[in-house]
Amino acid sequence: MIYDIRHITTYSYDAPVAYSLCALRLRPTSRAGQRVIDVHVDIDPPAAKRIERECFFGNKFEIVNIEAEHRELLVTARARIVVSRPVAPAATPNWEEVRQHAFSVNDLGPQSPAHFIYASRVVTLDEPVVAYARRSFPEGQPILDGATDLMERIWNDFDYDSKATLVSTPLGEAFEKKRGVCQDFAHIMIAGLRGIGLPARYVSGYLRTVPPPGQERLEGADATHAWVAVWCGPLDGWVGLDPTNKILVGDDHIILAEGRDYADISPINGVILSSGGQDVGVAVDVIPVKSEDTPPTFS
Repeated sequence: MIYDIRHITTYSYDAPVAYSLCALRLRPTSRAGQRVIDVHVDIDPPAAKRIERECFFGNKFEIVNIEAEHRELLVTARARIVVSRPVAPAATPNWEEVRQHAFSVNDLGPQSPAHFIYASRVVTLDEPVVAYARRSFPEGQPILDGATDLMERIWNDFDYDSKATLVSTPLGEAFEKKRGVCQDFAHIMIAGLRGIGLPARYVSGYLRTVPPPGQERLEGADATHAWVAVWCGPLDGWVGLDPTNKILVGDDHIILAEGRDYADISPINGVILSSGGQDVGVAVDVIPVKSEDTPPTFS
């Protein structure tokens, strides 16, 4: 599949902002299963300085300085991406074998499972969450079967509720409420997997949505999304699972960034000099196109 993606973030401030320093993680990169043809990130008001970097995990980001006084900040990211993901393995090793492999690896590169076994800034290994995950992994269970069962149980046991949690809500609180959004479900699943010694990483990106029959697709109806990748051993590598939708990750998922948790790869964060509050609005469009030569959907 070939997609045009537009991701617009609007910050509206109660008082003038004299200075803004932001980190933008809005540039998807080519990686296994996807190829980036083109990407642009526009900022209004224009930045006085932009510095591009790449983090340890291979995600591209920018450090942006905005020195012009402003009451609104508009960040627009556009990209064209080709997605062709391999089919998930039909059979995987049992989870005990994968756990043993994970704890014995001597590779510390960005894709190594060693970075995704332990607690991280946002993913705490709360015992109730770990106990919940254990039930999906009886002795000898193939790891992907167990991870799929855990994904399906989260989908069945938790309700999607955009008002139940905030970005800052601890995963333990979301687990107790049994409510939240994709970020919460991903963090809970990752915590459960890591708690029994299985490497799992947080993936952010986009998911193509299909409107109901007979209805037009609404602009901005798509949203940023989050899911999980579990390491299935040295032969099968990383496999994506989406607990919000109870599906394996496929060609409708477009990866923006990967890390240990949301704190590693939040799309925009930073500091401002201002005396008031702010409102944030996000709109995302994911549009399939016929070929790489098709004129861009977004002008």
